[in-house]
Amino acid sequence: MARKIFKRYMPDVHKIRDHKHLQFFGKLLHNPNLWHLNRRSVSRAVAVGLFMAFVPMPFQMVPAAALAIMFQFNLPIAIALVWITNPLTTGPIFYFVYKLGTVMLGRPAHPLLFQPTWDWLMGELHWIWQPFLLGSFTVSCASAIVGFLLVRGFWRIHVLYDWHKRKKLRQPEQSPR
Repeated sequence: MARKIFKRYMPDVHKIRDHKHLQFFGKLLHNPNLWHLNRRSVSRAVAVGLFMAFVPMPFQMVPAAALAIMFQFNLPIAIALVWITNPLTTGPIFYFVYKLGTVMLGRPAHPLLFQPTWDWLMGELHWIWQPFLLGSFTVSCASAIVGFLLVRGFWRIHVLYDWHKRKKLRQPEQSPR
């Protein structure tokens, strides 16, 4: 079943609940719905995790976790998917969303000669903030919708495949005459 695939990569629930750095969540982490692996919980967690992954803000895991706790989605999946944007992938992803935003606004891309300084960021922010935020919002929404639909579709196909396998096993084998 599709649940087995996800369960294989899930961390141990008790280790996460009892982790000393997560004690500030208190009893909220003891809600069993945060750990369920079913079609609704996983597909919604994928949508939340992918949406938050492309939101340009620090500590994206915090709002992803808050949404998962508030709406009772699968917490580990929502948090894990936020790490699509990590220190290695953030640069190329954010450049892509900026270019997408310029195309959507019909503007030429501002030439970027990156310098890791605060002065450069404040000087360039005037030129790039609108296409960057539009591209980020677009990619966030699109990835959340596509991820949600893919998980739902994958889960459905996997369940149908399992039903077909069980049906075949139940049918007595007919011998040729």
